[in-house]
Amino acid sequence: MRRYALLISGLALALLVTGANTASAADKVGFIDVREIMISSNAGKKAAEDFKKAFEKSKAGITEKENELRRLKEDLEKQRPLLTENAFKDKTSAYEKKFRDYQITVKDANDDLQNKEQDLAKTLIPEILKVVQSIGEKEKYAMIIDVSAVPVAYHAKENDLTKRVTEEFNRTYKPKK
Repeated sequence: MRRYALLISGLALALLVTGANTASAADKVGFIDVREIMISSNAGKKAAEDFKKAFEKSKAGITEKENELRRLKEDLEKQRPLLTENAFKDKTSAYEKKFRDYQITVKDANDDLQNKEQDLAKTLIPEILKVVQSIGEKEKYAMIIDVSAVPVAYHAKENDLTKRVTEEFNRTYKPKK
């Protein structure tokens, strides 16, 4: 029994060694980080600026509504002892309506920003992948893995193509108007 185990182990080792010797250049594996490419590319930086402007605009409107709600709440608390029960209920109801409007505004702003981010990804990722495919075909890579999408425990830094893809993407990408 022990002899068979040693024989099988020896065969497995021989297969691994001969398999390693027959590996070709076409078995190269590259790695990219699409998120990093989107952030560091010229198109991504421009989109980030546009995104920041939209965020600041939304934030200004939301801050204005927050300040108004704060004032209304303070006024309501100050006037509470002076108001009749019905008047207090009416003012509380008006405050709650404005608060619901505020929540809707915040949700709409967040949804709008999220949609802009998704639209950007839908536009840039296919173009980035064209560059990746081109590099893969020219340099005979067996595969190029996106480490932002697939967890990779380790990859050799010399096989990281993120910077190269970013540079090529910057050279070739022309935004559609």
